[in-house]
Amino acid sequence: MKAEGKQAIWKEYQKEIADDKYFYVRSCVRQNFFPGSETTFLRILREELGKDIYEHACHTTCTGIGYHGDIVPVDTMMTVVARQFAMMTEAGYENLVPSCITSFGIYTEVMDTWHHFPETEQKVRDYLWKATGREFQIPKNLAHASDIVFKFRKEIAAKAKYQLINKETGKPLKVVEHIGCHYAKMFPDKGIGGAEYPYVLTGMIEEWGGEVIDYPERRHCCGFGFRQYLVQANRGYSMSCSHKKFESMKPYQPDLILTNCPGCPMFLDKWQYAIAELEGKTYGANGQGIPVFTYEELAGLMLGYNPWDLGLQMHQVSCEPLMDKIGIEYNSETKYHDKNGNSLGVPEKPTVLKVSL
Repeated sequence: MKAEGKQAIWKEYQKEIADDKYFYVRSCVRQNFFPGSETTFLRILREELGKDIYEHACHTTCTGIGYHGDIVPVDTMMTVVARQFAMMTEAGYENLVPSCITSFGIYTEVMDTWHHFPETEQKVRDYLWKATGREFQIPKNLAHASDIVFKFRKEIAAKAKYQLINKETGKPLKVVEHIGCHYAKMFPDKGIGGAEYPYVLTGMIEEWGGEVIDYPERRHCCGFGFRQYLVQANRGYSMSCSHKKFESMKPYQPDLILTNCPGCPMFLDKWQYAIAELEGKTYGANGQGIPVFTYEELAGLMLGYNPWDLGLQMHQVSCEPLMDKIGIEYNSETKYHDKNGNSLGVPEKPTVLKVSL
């Protein structure tokens, strides 16, 4: 698609993003996949940008996986969401920022449903009052955490220690962006740039010096798809989705993949290991994989944060080759140390995928 065509689409799909005073809601699974991402987001908002962002110790899952897996009924899901809104209201906030793409989709669906069916909202209010004695206000502004980083991408660039530039050639790194399905496919007007050409990650990449690579399966699912993976018998389909994306992007030789969903980086990272073991095939240079990053991890790298504080040692595909291209400083000897400097042991090497240990 021509650049001017994309620009026209992006202008049609803009959204209001609050400037400050955020009520942050973590993902229920994300800390198990890439544990440093959410703490990095909070650090950037508080320390780099000076924003007021609050999280409540008692918030729960939005029920998204259970709801989309037909386990949690819709009324239960809405009542759990209403409780989240109540905690936000009680804390004195009105701008909701979920970490999870599925949560973002859930909250959007609930708010849109209540807008069109106020009797459903009242029913849920009654459920919440009977169950907890709580009341709530609907968020004034709902933005995904990647929207927030997008909004302040220029401020982050101004403070950045590094850029997405190859230090040897001086050329922009080639970046593949992957958007979580629940970000804009269900409600295109809620995602920056719409569903087909969302700009939320593209804007970060371009602002931080990289080149966005388009490829045929850019909008294809990562392979999570809940029942694609959660039902064990379906996991071959999950891997085939990721495989299709890797095959499509390989000719363009991307330096990294950037994501904005809890599940997408996990699957795009770990399926590369699995495919290498099953097929003996890798998708990066010299037998390596293509490094996969969350937007918080990449922002933290640009700001010069310690990569092991970001949790990059948890990745199956080694991130060191990319950091070497950029010229990022790191200490390989402390990669598998805890916060007190004690060794946690070194994992076994894969038989095919080349990794840095």
